[in-house]
Amino acid sequence: MSRPLAWLYTIGGALGLIAAVTLTLEKIERLKDPSYVPSCSINPVLSCGSVMDSPQAAAFGFPNPIIGVAAFAVVVTFGVVLLTGYEPPRWVWFGMQLGATFGVVFVHWLIFASLYRIHALCPYCMVVWVVTIAIFWYTTLHNLSGTRIGGVLRRVHSGILALWYVLIVALILQEFWSYWVTLL
Repeated sequence: MSRPLAWLYTIGGALGLIAAVTLTLEKIERLKDPSYVPSCSINPVLSCGSVMDSPQAAAFGFPNPIIGVAAFAVVVTFGVVLLTGYEPPRWVWFGMQLGATFGVVFVHWLIFASLYRIHALCPYCMVVWVVTIAIFWYTTLHNLSGTRIGGVLRRVHSGILALWYVLIVALILQEFWSYWVTLL
């Protein structure tokens, strides 16, 4: 186990947890007062309210940030435990891989929904996207360590992650280009 991975889980998980808790609190305020404008509703594109009010915001019948609160609490706890030097058995890593894989697939569905169905971006959600992708990527690399593909991917790990993020940024720029150019 590498200490950088433990730190990624601890810090990245904490960032994701803060974003999920904030979104949960914002959603509660919105439920109490439908005219409440969330703190992350900045303009027509960066609009948490639009995202919160969409059907995709409660994919399983309850607000999605509740999933984030639970999942990121596990990630932070796992990171802190790893920092103590604990070497978990393989089945724990398999569980972490399953959770990270669910997370990254769900996040990409939400990215698609934000861009092409809701037509708005939630800044807190984007923090969750970034953190979830990194957690998935480095969990996968850890679980592939000792394999040929793992060795190849480890040599270019940061380039692949950067390309992944650049692709998402490019999709965001392309989808909202007509708005971005009005700001110039």
